[in-house]
Amino acid sequence: MALKCPRLVIAGLSGDSGKTVTSLSLLMALRRRGLRLSVFKKGPDYIDAAWLSWASGTTCRNLDTYMVVADGVLASFARAATGSDIAVIEGNRGLFDGKDSEGTHSTASLARLLNAPVVLVVNCTKTTRTIAAMIRGCQVFEPDLNLAGVILNQVAGERHRRVITEAIERSCHLPVLGALPRLDGDDALIPGRHLGLVTPSEFGEESGLSERLSMLADNYLDIDRLIQIAQRAKPLATPGVKSASQTERTVRIGWFRDSVFTFYYPENLEALESAGAQLVAISSLNDSTLPEIDALYIGGGFPETHAEQLSKNHALRDAVRTSVDAGLPVYAECGGLIFLCRELLCGERRYPMAGVFPIDLCMHDKPAGHGYTEISIDRPNPFFEVGVTIRGHEFHYSGPTETLSDEHGCMSVTSGVGLGNKRDGLLYKNCLACYSHLHASGVPTWAISLVCKAAEYRTTVQLCDQTEGRVPDYKDREGRGPVCELETISQSGIEAQPLVLDC
Repeated sequence: MALKCPRLVIAGLSGDSGKTVTSLSLLMALRRRGLRLSVFKKGPDYIDAAWLSWASGTTCRNLDTYMVVADGVLASFARAATGSDIAVIEGNRGLFDGKDSEGTHSTASLARLLNAPVVLVVNCTKTTRTIAAMIRGCQVFEPDLNLAGVILNQVAGERHRRVITEAIERSCHLPVLGALPRLDGDDALIPGRHLGLVTPSEFGEESGLSERLSMLADNYLDIDRLIQIAQRAKPLATPGVKSASQTERTVRIGWFRDSVFTFYYPENLEALESAGAQLVAISSLNDSTLPEIDALYIGGGFPETHAEQLSKNHALRDAVRTSVDAGLPVYAECGGLIFLCRELLCGERRYPMAGVFPIDLCMHDKPAGHGYTEISIDRPNPFFEVGVTIRGHEFHYSGPTETLSDEHGCMSVTSGVGLGNKRDGLLYKNCLACYSHLHASGVPTWAISLVCKAAEYRTTVQLCDQTEGRVPDYKDREGRGPVCELETISQSGIEAQPLVLDC
């Protein structure tokens, strides 16, 4: 099928070039014009994606060709972009920066996959005509890339803007589509911290951010020309996209949803729903007990910045630990792993966590693990078959206080850091926690397995209730445990096979 959707990639020469502020300003302007938007973030980024969702009023999708195969990326784009008036894709890092020296999985490679024009945002601090040389280099470096225009950022004044604009238009024959002024110190729009920007859930609207972004778009961006460039994008050939399945909700899966735990790909939550889960939101800060659930999913976030509040919620920590002891299936990533460990050390202070795993973690000044990961499942666990290889990503400043042995974890780390010593994936009963984040579109069996394990747990609890606490010996006619057969997962287009769970 061919998708006819105006689209635009906002890229940069490097990280911190101004892509996010430019994208947010553009989205605010397009939204005020009443356009139906679809919005995307290239790469494994939760925080920028959350801000793009906030500015656009719609769900931002991550597009990453390392974690998800190219056809899966195209299908995800087509699913979200269909019916929209314009799609805006924010790149990451520099335009040609990828996983290796060939630029594999770069913003440029994604733009070619989407057949989308690219607008380059350039930080102009303390430079003028050299900017034109860098842009000209980009044109020559990969001439098949549709580099369609430039937006200047951190411009010192009118003369600065005029000199750079003339140099670019003469040497590169590209239009300059905007020139954002220098924003430093108190003028910076969104404060940052160790993992990037603060999240929208922690940023008060009283700051007037919406108005300031709208002002930037109105005064410094040529919105009309940006729309025209997006409209020049040719129809995009995409794989067939299946509509979302209407699987009956058979299990209840809780997930930590608050200002602490915000790192969830929307596809992961949707995959759980498509597989038969009703999602139940839980606050790690305000709830004192777990609701009636059959499994728990704890994503990433910032437990280190809320460590004192988490440690004071004794009731919830105890409830989680008790439930895990009773066999509750739990899947946790990064921040969720921190929450499930025994203690978190931040400087000289120790904060007790849930204590599911008898391991202490400490925060470091520099990242302990940052980048794409590849892990192999090498030990039995509730959610993955032994021998499976998973591609994901990690970004954490924490790590174990002591070197873990080879016996720790059910995952061998081929690429990345994990828990250290080439291991990841702490395991206790039906609880698995790892530093690596996965994308459900790249690992379609993950949601199936979690829902199946939840169904098994639900059946066990129900039978225990019927036998007044005695765990029954129940098998099917062939001597196996309960069989869980699930519907097709819409995100992947891969049909689930019957999964036999041993009790």
